Amino acid sequence: MKPELFWLALTATMTALFWVPYVLNRLGRIGLPAALATPRMDAPPAEAEWAQRARRAHANATENLAVFTALVAVAQFAGISNGVTATGAALYFWGRLAHYLAYRFGIPYARTLSFTLAWIGIILIAWQVLFR
Repeated sequence: MKPELFWLALTATMTALFWVPYVLNRLGRIGLPAALATPRMDAPPAEAEWAQRARRAHANATENLAVFTALVAVAQFAGISNGVTATGAALYFWGRLAHYLAYRFGIPYARTLSFTLAWIGIILIAWQVLFR
């Protein structure tokens, strides 16, 4: 397996698991029947503040996963796989993991820096796809 595909698979799996902590918090706070019900728009958040941040971090990771996936796919279809694309994919994974943790724990500067690290990973791959 090419390294970019490995990092993509790992990132997708990680993103798929990001919902677990905030859903467990929701279950613990309001119970299974209420957690399974359709939430009312005027109801206060059912999650703790940290769980709300985890939910937002998960949404952000999902949004950015589409861009990462598209660039890795284009690189693979074009036969572009080198040290720069592999490094970009690894940077994206570690940046996204750090972003989730920083967001979840409310560490503002670390959140921005880790988001930027993941963005640099995307730019490295894009550069190879567009200008190689």
